[in-house]
Amino acid sequence: MSARSSLRLLRGTRAVPEDLRGGIVTIGSFDGVHRGHQTLISRTLERARAEGRPALIVSFEPMPREYLSPETAPARLTNFRERWRLFEQAGLNAFVLLRFHEALRQLSGADFLRLLVEDLGAAGIVVGHDFRFGRHGEADATFLQAASEGSGFWVEVIEPVRLGAERVSSSELRHALAVRDLPRAARLLGRPYTMRGRVVAGQQLGRTLGFPTANIRVRRRRLPLSGVFAVRVHGIAGSPFGGVASLGTRPTVGGVEPLLETFVFDFSGDLYGRELEIEFVAHLRDELRFESVELMVVQMQVDARTAREWVTEQ
Repeated sequence: MSARSSLRLLRGTRAVPEDLRGGIVTIGSFDGVHRGHQTLISRTLERARAEGRPALIVSFEPMPREYLSPETAPARLTNFRERWRLFEQAGLNAFVLLRFHEALRQLSGADFLRLLVEDLGAAGIVVGHDFRFGRHGEADATFLQAASEGSGFWVEVIEPVRLGAERVSSSELRHALAVRDLPRAARLLGRPYTMRGRVVAGQQLGRTLGFPTANIRVRRRRLPLSGVFAVRVHGIAGSPFGGVASLGTRPTVGGVEPLLETFVFDFSGDLYGRELEIEFVAHLRDELRFESVELMVVQMQVDARTAREWVTEQ
């Protein structure tokens, strides 16, 4: 990550720098970093500033459900880089990354609490009402609250965040993205849904067809959404560029690996190695298998015109 980042990465809870001990800690998977997660983070920052302490976020890689049920785990909403950037923007002091494996899974509630209170020196812990961790899920919010009584650290439990009658959750966000309801996803997130990554070299096919693309490897077992989209591209200049993007496996040209390919409007230049953030504006169509590359190009021209209308109207 950027050397200029004020967010520090701690891989595990051993050898924690002294200036990060005694902080206010929030814990969870934080997949998506939606409005519910943002409430946890905001409260952690608020309590940390009030007490003059560092604010730390503890999360996992892989996500627990990816480790426990790799074939049926839900689609990943945010990869490590995306979560890092969102935590960084929030103003947190440290991201404590726990490698999720069998030893961590089998920790008792008491041992998990020891990681927080002894290793990190946590003065306060902020969790969601449905937090559950440790062997048999015994380290839940009730367990933490009971353990905090007379112990020198406090626990605050955050109630569910709702938008009207709708409860904000990662599962609701996944559903919105799966059906390409981008406005609903944006409401749950408090921002448009995006994907981020570094541009890599591709097969150069788009360039030969008149549609040079910036290619980002998705690196997700399951995609949260797929298809062709009108997008905005952040990270090239001060203002975003419009574009059209395909997210999928490119069946017409025999693709297998999931790829996010973006044709950036009104731009020519080298983007290799550049970290871009692709903002999904509107779903145009599903990914299709065309009988020929020529038919695919005709459709790409239609997609580009439609996408340009979307990004210039808004």
